[in-house]
Amino acid sequence: MTSRPLVIPGEVEEWSEWDKRHGRLCREGSCERVGRRTSQSLDSLEEKLITQQTRTSLDMTTKINFAFLVAILASVATAQESPNPVVSSTPEASPALSMSPEETITASPAPVQTPSALPARSVRVSFVPPPLEGMISLGIYDMTGKLVRVLHQEAQLNEFTIGADAMVTQWNGKNDAGEDLPAAKYRARGYLVGALKVEDVGVAADSPPQDIQGAIVKVKLMPNPLHNDKRSVIDITAGFDGEGSYLKTADGLPLFTVSESPNLARVMVAKDGEKSIQIWEDNGAGLHRFRISNVQKMMAFDCGELELK
Repeated sequence: MTSRPLVIPGEVEEWSEWDKRHGRLCREGSCERVGRRTSQSLDSLEEKLITQQTRTSLDMTTKINFAFLVAILASVATAQESPNPVVSSTPEASPALSMSPEETITASPAPVQTPSALPARSVRVSFVPPPLEGMISLGIYDMTGKLVRVLHQEAQLNEFTIGADAMVTQWNGKNDAGEDLPAAKYRARGYLVGALKVEDVGVAADSPPQDIQGAIVKVKLMPNPLHNDKRSVIDITAGFDGEGSYLKTADGLPLFTVSESPNLARVMVAKDGEKSIQIWEDNGAGLHRFRISNVQKMMAFDCGELELK
């Protein structure tokens, strides 16, 4: 029998082609020999494949390690070239938490405790105005009858707040000097002064009566129908300040401006009939006289007691 060479499939040869050739050799009587050689060749091929796979795995591992090393080196180089510091994840290395001694935060001083201001005091004063055209003067009196505050002087009605059933104003609990008055009960009362007539008589040729100095005249007022009172009688005198002279009650509440003469040294009042009075003004250089008529055109009103807390 003529021997034929064993054909082992190459690494790239199709196994199906090798099977065809192997079957033909077996029919020709070389199958057993081919089988033994094939077994040996398969073992050799398996070892070769294992070796090649191992070598390929090592090559891939080497390439991966090399790429990883290159990436690390690139990161280090970038960090060295970058002007911005890399923020560390640890608190100790964080630049935001580190500061120079000049930047050290110092504790701010405690705020100075100032005494709190006293709460505002406000007392509601209400009244029903008498049925008469004119101006209103309103005062606050203590329980002994002493005038402690001129709340309004010759005020128009529109200077007050219109309440549900009365005219309303407010008192802050202070006297005329701006001082706080003690908590207590007080009383508010006033006068509505009608259309009084002022006549400038001129320079007085005659001297005033001898008993005119510090004189007080009594005036009968119009009755206030809202209070069902009788015709009140009040004591009136004259007063003056840097702006001129005026009529006032004996307890000091201003009622009506007589003149705006400056630099007065004194003023005097005298009775001049039932419905008029006379005022003498002395400025140091001479006397000037005024006659006020219709002095009875006034009505009194009372606001009642007030409680200042």
